[in-house]
Amino acid sequence: MTDQLDSFFGAMSDPTRRAVIEYLTHGPATVSALHSPHKMALPTFMRHLGVLEKAGIIRSIKRGRVRTCYLEPSPLLEVQGWLAWQREIWEHRDAADRSAE
Repeated sequence: MTDQLDSFFGAMSDPTRRAVIEYLTHGPATVSALHSPHKMALPTFMRHLGVLEKAGIIRSIKRGRVRTCYLEPSPLLEVQGWLAWQREIWEHRDAADRSAE
Protein backbone atom coordinates (compact mmCIF):
# COMPACT_ATOMS: atom_id res chain seq x y z
CA MET A 1 0.00 0.00 0.00
CA THR A 2 2.89 2.39 0.72
CA ASP A 3 4.11 2.24 -2.90
CA GLN A 4 0.57 2.94 -4.13
CA LEU A 5 0.24 5.93 -1.82
CA ASP A 6 3.66 7.25 -2.84
CA SER A 7 2.77 6.88 -6.51
CA PHE A 8 -0.62 8.54 -6.02
CA PHE A 9 0.64 11.51 -4.02
CA GLY A 10 3.63 11.94 -6.34
CA ALA A 11 1.32 12.04 -9.35
CA MET A 12 -1.04 14.48 -7.64
CA SER A 13 1.78 16.83 -6.62
CA ASP A 14 1.67 18.66 -9.96
CA PRO A 15 -1.04 21.25 -10.75
CA THR A 16 -1.30 20.14 -14.39
CA ARG A 17 -2.04 16.57 -13.33
CA ARG A 18 -4.57 17.75 -10.73
CA ALA A 19 -6.28 19.79 -13.46
CA VAL A 20 -6.48 16.69 -15.67
CA ILE A 21 -8.08 14.72 -12.82
CA GLU A 22 -10.57 17.52 -12.18
CA TYR A 23 -11.47 17.60 -15.87
CA LEU A 24 -11.97 13.82 -15.94
CA THR A 25 -14.40 13.94 -13.01
CA HIS A 26 -16.93 15.15 -15.60
CA GLY A 27 -16.37 12.08 -17.78
CA PRO A 28 -13.90 10.63 -20.29
CA ALA A 29 -12.02 13.06 -22.51
CA THR A 30 -9.70 12.95 -25.47
CA VAL A 31 -6.06 13.89 -25.08
CA SER A 32 -6.73 16.90 -27.33
CA ALA A 33 -9.49 18.15 -25.03
CA LEU A 34 -7.35 17.60 -21.94
CA HIS A 35 -4.35 19.30 -23.53
CA SER A 36 -6.14 22.37 -24.92
CA PRO A 37 -6.26 24.46 -21.68
CA HIS A 38 -2.54 23.94 -21.02
CA LYS A 39 0.15 26.08 -22.59
CA MET A 40 2.77 23.40 -23.05
CA ALA A 41 4.02 21.21 -25.86
CA LEU A 42 2.03 18.04 -26.45
CA PRO A 43 5.01 15.74 -25.68
CA THR A 44 5.41 17.44 -22.29
CA PHE A 45 1.69 17.08 -21.60
CA MET A 46 1.81 13.41 -22.61
CA ARG A 47 4.48 12.84 -19.95
CA HIS A 48 2.00 14.15 -17.37
CA LEU A 49 -0.60 11.69 -18.63
CA GLY A 50 2.02 8.93 -18.44
CA VAL A 51 2.64 9.70 -14.76
CA LEU A 52 -1.10 9.51 -14.06
CA GLU A 53 -1.40 6.23 -15.97
CA LYS A 54 1.60 4.70 -14.22
CA ALA A 55 0.02 5.61 -10.87
CA GLY A 56 -3.19 3.90 -12.00
CA ILE A 57 -5.22 7.08 -11.63
CA ILE A 58 -6.24 7.19 -15.29
CA ARG A 59 -6.33 4.77 -18.19
CA SER A 60 -6.46 5.53 -21.88
CA ILE A 61 -7.78 3.77 -24.93
CA LYS A 62 -6.69 4.54 -28.46
CA ARG A 63 -9.22 4.19 -31.26
CA GLY A 64 -7.74 5.08 -34.61
CA ARG A 65 -5.89 8.34 -34.10
CA VAL A 66 -7.88 9.39 -31.01
CA ARG A 67 -6.77 8.57 -27.47
CA THR A 68 -9.44 8.89 -24.78
CA CYS A 69 -8.64 9.05 -21.08
CA TYR A 70 -10.78 7.72 -18.25
CA LEU A 71 -10.57 8.27 -14.52
CA GLU A 72 -9.87 5.11 -12.51
CA PRO A 73 -11.62 5.33 -9.13
CA SER A 74 -9.80 2.52 -7.28
CA PRO A 75 -6.63 4.50 -6.37
CA LEU A 76 -8.79 7.41 -5.23
CA LEU A 77 -10.83 5.07 -3.03
CA GLU A 78 -7.66 3.56 -1.53
CA VAL A 79 -6.34 7.01 -0.65
CA GLN A 80 -9.72 7.99 0.76
CA GLY A 81 -9.62 4.91 3.00
CA TRP A 82 -6.09 5.72 4.15
CA LEU A 83 -7.06 9.32 4.92
CA ALA A 84 -10.12 8.14 6.88
CA TRP A 85 -7.88 5.83 8.90
CA GLN A 86 -5.46 8.69 9.59
CA ARG A 87 -8.32 10.94 10.63
CA GLU A 88 -9.56 8.32 13.07
CA ILE A 89 -6.07 8.10 14.61
CA TRP A 90 -5.84 11.90 14.91
CA GLU A 91 -9.30 12.19 16.46
CA HIS A 92 -8.52 9.50 19.05
CA ARG A 93 -5.20 11.17 19.82
CA ASP A 94 -6.89 14.55 20.23
CA ALA A 95 -9.52 13.03 22.50
CA ALA A 96 -6.82 11.35 24.61
CA ASP A 97 -4.87 14.62 24.80
CA ARG A 98 -7.97 16.51 25.95
CA SER A 99 -8.78 13.94 28.64
CA ALA A 100 -5.19 14.07 29.93
CA GLU A 101 -5.41 17.84 30.51
